Amino acid sequence: MWLLWLAWVLPVLGIAASSSPSPNPTAPPLDQASIFADLTPAELRAVRTFLMSRPELGLSPSRRGPLAKNTLFLVELLPPKKRLALHYLDRGGPRPQRQARAVIFFGAQAEPNVTEFAVGPLPRPSSYRPLRFKGGRAVPFTARPMTQLEYELLHRTLAEAMEPLYRLLRDSTGFWYHNCSRHCLTFSDIAPRGLASGERRSWLILQRFVEGFFLHPVGLEVLVDHRDPDPRRWAVQRLWYNGQYFSSPQELAEQYERGTLAVARLAEPPFQQLFSSYEPRGRFTTGTPTEVHGAKVCEPQGQRYRLRGNQLEYGGWSLAFRLRSSAGLQLFDLRFNGERLAYEVSVQEAIAFYGGHTPAAMQTKYMDAGWGMGSVTYELARGIDCPDTATYLDAHHFYDADGPVRFSHAICIFELPTGVPLRRHFDSDFQGGFHFYAGLEGQALVLRTTSTVYNYDYIWDFLLYPNGVMEAKVHATGFIHATFYTPQGRRYGSRVHSHVLGNLHTHLVHYKVDLDIAGTGNSFETMDVRFENISNPWSPGARVVQPPGRGGRWVIPPPWHPHNVGLLLAPGNGPDPAPVPCRYHLAVTRHHENEPTSSSIYAQNDPWEPLVSFEGFLRNNETIEDQDLVAWVTVGFLHVPHAEDIPNTATPGNAVGFFLRPFNFFDEDPSVASRSPVIIRPLDPPTFSQLEIQRWTPASPGPCVAPGPFTYNGTYRQE
Repeated sequence: MWLLWLAWVLPVLGIAASSSPSPNPTAPPLDQASIFADLTPAELRAVRTFLMSRPELGLSPSRRGPLAKNTLFLVELLPPKKRLALHYLDRGGPRPQRQARAVIFFGAQAEPNVTEFAVGPLPRPSSYRPLRFKGGRAVPFTARPMTQLEYELLHRTLAEAMEPLYRLLRDSTGFWYHNCSRHCLTFSDIAPRGLASGERRSWLILQRFVEGFFLHPVGLEVLVDHRDPDPRRWAVQRLWYNGQYFSSPQELAEQYERGTLAVARLAEPPFQQLFSSYEPRGRFTTGTPTEVHGAKVCEPQGQRYRLRGNQLEYGGWSLAFRLRSSAGLQLFDLRFNGERLAYEVSVQEAIAFYGGHTPAAMQTKYMDAGWGMGSVTYELARGIDCPDTATYLDAHHFYDADGPVRFSHAICIFELPTGVPLRRHFDSDFQGGFHFYAGLEGQALVLRTTSTVYNYDYIWDFLLYPNGVMEAKVHATGFIHATFYTPQGRRYGSRVHSHVLGNLHTHLVHYKVDLDIAGTGNSFETMDVRFENISNPWSPGARVVQPPGRGGRWVIPPPWHPHNVGLLLAPGNGPDPAPVPCRYHLAVTRHHENEPTSSSIYAQNDPWEPLVSFEGFLRNNETIEDQDLVAWVTVGFLHVPHAEDIPNTATPGNAVGFFLRPFNFFDEDPSVASRSPVIIRPLDPPTFSQLEIQRWTPASPGPCVAPGPFTYNGTYRQE
């Protein structure tokens, strides 16, 4: 049995592992895992070449030309249907046909839209067919994610609109927007883009373009309507400057020229030790050294895990993994000692809901799958983002590009000393000695990637422990989303610098957990632990207070908020509750092939009429007893920004996740199969001058070999 433990800061579900350097004879064959492997660069190019050759699609290159054209936006693996995959994996059925998911923006039509296609068979595609969302709805063109081309056109529109404000911006900030070469302004855009479905109006926050520009708002926010595919019809609709609203740039400029404007004058930023930079400044009072390297991870006898293609093995664990361009890490076919525990565990969505006094702040409801959360997996720095000893893997994304783009070192895999024993006991004789000591060092295998979604950096981890536990965890770091400080804004955050308000926000992360424990026929129960007050059976008149465990079925219909209600989205909150699966700490549904994800890349720009409505997953009143079940898990935290978030939010205290833990699934702790414990017994008590030390690894781990000098490239280029 696997029990789902749920807690707000660190929820818990149920799985298994143990560490052994010998081959795992019950692991699935390597070629089986490859049905879940990401598309190769050759396959990505083949899909593009095939679709570009189809005259009826009328495709043009993405990165140049007008918006009103047909372009191929995204290509990634279309995973096989679960029933087909299990028939192949478990019953020797035919290998599922390898296919791609292709997203095309049809902007050159009288009624522009977005259409998704299944393209195959790979590696030599010869056909395509439309993919339909549940309910058969089409994707509105206004719901499409932003592209680099649209950003370039927005930049031109803004540069032209800011020309009347040249003197105001130059005099108050020392920077300006149009015709600048050194002291330039930039912008960050806000979503959702409007107040209703069909709109595409973005608030833009103007910032000084210096290192860490997210922390340098200048007090000007601009609302641009860019719904029309023809940018000549785009227009600035509103402006906000230092607490006041204006209908046009000319109105704002006229007030400045008349001397009636409350001007926010900013000091010139220093050339060195800028507060938003990582440059060291100040000193620790203890004087302990920081100019030398700290502790490092080493593998004195080599790696204890095996990586073959996209199949990863560690002790009793085996799994297949991929890195989706749309949403990030996705695990398939998780097994322990050959027995499947989960068909899929994957990241679905990351949401950040903000409050504020400025229009941009109050409008900010980020849904990061709509920003290509899985495609912004930039290079991991060896020895910082991952240990020096880690295995690093490249990723290839076809997202808003004209071919596959290689992201070097986008994934890392490493064994991590946890710094705490997995288990230990000192058996005292209570006379100054002991009967025995036994301990097993704590280690876990980590699969990691990152997503840098503009200002924020998410560090995504899946950890496998030797005692049959799997952990999913995400750390939040990077720059806070900041707006210009006004006294009224303090209600919605903290003043973190002279003109900077760190806006209060809630991070919510959604996962899909498709557990298949001893097959696909599973049920779900909770354990309700309450104290009981009963008569003492061996002492009449006395009472006993104790906690019994009570099992109970869990019913989904109402939103379930067992802990801090304020951190989740109550019904009716947000643009629309339907696209927000993160309203629920936990929801359990029947598996359906037409419900593969809880969100979509379109939810950000059309949250009012979402293409994927998670509420629809729950409202069908299906039984969840002895069925193929999927658990949808939400974790998150409330972030009240503070001065210590400068220059970046730190990872300690800003990590959340959940555990998969076995519950009476094994006969004993499966980590007993590990050969890493140490047992110490005295041979001559009570003198304790001779000890028997039992271990199954070399007596000494040996030296940690120092790697070569630090190197970093950081580029990601189309090949």
